Amino acid sequence: MNGIDDNGTPAGPHVVRAGQGDVTGEPGLLDRYLIESQVSGGRVAIVEHIVNPRTLAAPMHRHSREDEYTFVLAGTIGFIEEGVEITATPGDLLAKPRGRWHTFWNAGDDELRVLEIIVPGGLEALFRRLAEPGGGYSPDTLPSLAAEYGAELDFEATMPLVERHGLAF
Repeated sequence: MNGIDDNGTPAGPHVVRAGQGDVTGEPGLLDRYLIESQVSGGRVAIVEHIVNPRTLAAPMHRHSREDEYTFVLAGTIGFIEEGVEITATPGDLLAKPRGRWHTFWNAGDDELRVLEIIVPGGLEALFRRLAEPGGGYSPDTLPSLAAEYGAELDFEATMPLVERHGLAF
């Protein structure tokens, strides 16, 4: 990757090759950063989420600053938005507008890989914070961290979902 110009955009081709890109998280739930806010001038962030079978990606949440679009690359995603549950498979795109309660999980028996497109960018910084060593976030401490990024969490709505689908969380 080349440097960043005065407008905050790449000063040349921005290519993240297969197997490249900064990866955070732990086995079972990994994030691979393809385009971050500082590279796009804040306009967009693109993160690949890699989720083990029957694993919840995040507690039920909503964000106030950005819209998210999830493109399924591999596996089966379970998704709930405002109480409506669906599944999606490779080639499907899920739209998650700001202000709407949602979450997703790997609903299959194979690895789930999705591209998370965040508009505008910025929320990917929360993913990095959550992956910091020693973070140890809990239902008591996570809401205040999420609030720093304009997000709210609902653990009361999360746990019935985890139990209903037998998810790791």
